[in-house]
Amino acid sequence: MKYYVISDVHGFYTAMKRALMKAGFFEEKEPHKLVLCGDMMDRGSQALQMQEFMMQMLREDKLIYVRGNHEDLLEAMVTDIAYRRPVSEVHEWNGTWDTAVQLSGLDKSLAARYPMEVARRLRETDFWHELLPASVNFFETEHYVFVHGWIPCYDEPPAAIDLDGELHCRPDWREATLKEWKKARWFNGMECACISHYGVPDKTVVCGHWHTSYGHAKIEHKGSEDGRNADFSPFYAKGIIALDACTAYSGYVNCVVLED
Repeated sequence: MKYYVISDVHGFYTAMKRALMKAGFFEEKEPHKLVLCGDMMDRGSQALQMQEFMMQMLREDKLIYVRGNHEDLLEAMVTDIAYRRPVSEVHEWNGTWDTAVQLSGLDKSLAARYPMEVARRLRETDFWHELLPASVNFFETEHYVFVHGWIPCYDEPPAAIDLDGELHCRPDWREATLKEWKKARWFNGMECACISHYGVPDKTVVCGHWHTSYGHAKIEHKGSEDGRNADFSPFYAKGIIALDACTAYSGYVNCVVLED
C-alpha cells in the first residue's frame, strides 16, 4: 500500500491540495491512502473546503485520520459552551473558535452573540458526525507508526528503568488510556526521538504537531527555528519522520510518500 502522509494542515485547504498534487496523489493508479497525522482544522480560513475534501476521502475509503491536539481542543470548547462557560482565549488564539464559526455558517458578529447556536450547528456538521468519530489515536503498519505528537511515555520511569532522561519507553503504549494519548499529542516528537531516544523499536514514528524547523535548527544545527533561514521541510532522523511545516507561517504543507 502507498501512503501519502500529511499533518497539521490546519484548515489551509489550498496549501494542502497543492502539496498532494505535487506528490502525485490525484494521479496515483495503485492502491493508496491519505494519512493525516492530526490537526485538520484551526488557523486557516478554508474549513468548509477541508471538510468537503476529507469527507470525500472518507467515503472513498482513502482517509486514515489520526487525531491531533486541535481535535481535542474543539471538543473541549464545545463542552465549555454547553456548560455556558465563555469561549476562552486559548480557543481564540488557537483558531478553534474561528473553525467552529466557519463550519456553523454564521456571521462572525452574530456568532459572538450566540455561541450556543455555533456549537449546535457545529454538532450537525459532517466534521463532527463522521470525521471526528473516524479519527484514531495512532495507525500502525509493518514499518511505521503514525501519530500526532508522539506515543505515550512515562514522565517518571519505574524503578526498573534507568534514570537517563525525562521521557522513557513504555512497552505497552498501544494500551494507553485516552488521557495518556491526549497528553502525548502535545509532545515534541523530535525531542523524544533524538534527545530522549524514546521511540518504537524497529519502526519509524511519523508525527506532526511541532514545527520541523525546530529539529533542523536545534538538533541538526542548520538554520534558525523561525527566521528567514528556517527550514520547514520534513525532518528525518533515526526512528522519526516529522512533518509539521507550520503552514500558517510558511504557507505550505509537507507530504511524504511511503510504501508499506
